[in-house]
Amino acid sequence: MKTVRTNKNISIRTRRRALECYIEPILMYGCEAWTISKQTQKKLEATEMWFLRRMLRISWTAKKTNDTVLEEAHTTRLLISKIRKRQATFFGHVMRREKLENLVTTGMLEGKRSRGKQRERLIEGLTDWLKAGKSLEAIEATKDRKTWRTMIANAVKQGT
Repeated sequence: MKTVRTNKNISIRTRRRALECYIEPILMYGCEAWTISKQTQKKLEATEMWFLRRMLRISWTAKKTNDTVLEEAHTTRLLISKIRKRQATFFGHVMRREKLENLVTTGMLEGKRSRGKQRERLIEGLTDWLKAGKSLEAIEATKDRKTWRTMIANAVKQGT
C-alpha cells in the first residue's frame, strides 16, 4: 500500500479513500471493546497524523504543524469520532440484548473489587463523549433506538 499512498500521480482524495478502506479497518479492529484513555487517544491521533504525513511525503524533520498537514490533506481528524461512534452503536446493541454481555459491559458483577485505582469502564468513556450526565441515563437511552441514534449523531457532530 505504500506505493499507492505515496504516489503523487494519484489524487489526494483517492489516496485518502484507500487509507480509509484498507488501513483504518485494520487499525480499528476490535475498537468496540476498547476503553480509550487520554494516552490512548493521543497515540491514535498521532497514528492518524503519521499516516497523513506519509501520504503527503512530509518528513518528520519538516517543521509543519498538524493543522497545516490537515489543510494540505483537505481533511479533519476523524479517527477518534469513528471509533467512538462504533463503540456507541455496539454498546446500544449489547444493552438491548440484556444477556451476559450486558452485565460484563456495565461492570455490574458481584464480587470483590481489586486493589488500587479502578480501571475506566467503557460506559464511563461513552457517557463523557455523549455528554449524557450519568451512566444510568445512557443505559436507559439505549432502550429506545431512535433516541440512542440521535444522541450518537449529536455527539459525532460536536466532535471529540
